[in-house]
Amino acid sequence: MSVSLKGRVAIVTGAGGGLGRSHALALAAHGARVVVNDFGGRRDGREPCNEAAGRVAAEIVAAGGEAIANGADVSSFEQVMEMVDLAITRWGQVDILVNNAGILRDRTFAKMELDDFRAVLEVHLMGSVHCAKAVWEPMRQQGYGRVVFTSSSSGLYGNFGQSSYGAAKMALVGLMNTLRLEGEKYGVRVNCLSPSAATRMTDDIMDAGQLALLAPELVSPAVVALCSDDAPNGIILCAGGGSFERSFVTLTRGVQFEGAACAGAIIERLDRISDRAGEMIPHEGPEQAAWEMAAGRAALVA
Repeated sequence: MSVSLKGRVAIVTGAGGGLGRSHALALAAHGARVVVNDFGGRRDGREPCNEAAGRVAAEIVAAGGEAIANGADVSSFEQVMEMVDLAITRWGQVDILVNNAGILRDRTFAKMELDDFRAVLEVHLMGSVHCAKAVWEPMRQQGYGRVVFTSSSSGLYGNFGQSSYGAAKMALVGLMNTLRLEGEKYGVRVNCLSPSAATRMTDDIMDAGQLALLAPELVSPAVVALCSDDAPNGIILCAGGGSFERSFVTLTRGVQFEGAACAGAIIERLDRISDRAGEMIPHEGPEQAAWEMAAGRAALVA
């Protein structure tokens, strides 16, 4: 099936290069008008420069699309609001938000400075919060919206030396899980992307073969799908190298104790508690407690 985004207005953050650039070009190729946002600077977030966003916007225009460049710092809610106002003033609406902006300040947790930890959270987590908050009411009022948060395998599964990055990326899954519930009746669908791609974030840890296999362009079809009219709601879509997978947060059926459990008994039965046979995917948080109460009552009756 073909996907058309004609008439849609998209904001892509961190779109001056790498994945963001690829996402912006892909959305434009499918007909969207794009705000190309990038604060610029080094990958640690220092020494900002807005030239990259302008180059990508020019690429889109040269290919026959519509785009404007924007240099807002997503860690500033005021600047983000100005960016959204710019899009609405220019094109009358915002339909799509792709939160891609990010920085890296990798160190082991023992050596990590807390200021660096906070800086990573401010861009990845709060930057995504700011952008989502700025478009949320306009999307609700128009009865349509697509929001994509960029998570990561470092958050979903962990990665040595990336405690700050991993914490921010997993937090975005939690944010998605609530916003997809709150936005559903207003036609706003919220999803997470977990990409594997060779960008300047990874250019010092990948060899030439890996760089070729993990081109950003191989990830962007996933973004287009999550921004389409037929997009799902509340999923973690993984993408890289032309392969696409889905990650889940699941709940095992567990073990029910008769009476009060002791810590030792939990350790002794941890293998049974961890047994994934018949595991569940709760639609929302309260379903965990509902399962536990039902299972507890059944254990008492038995």
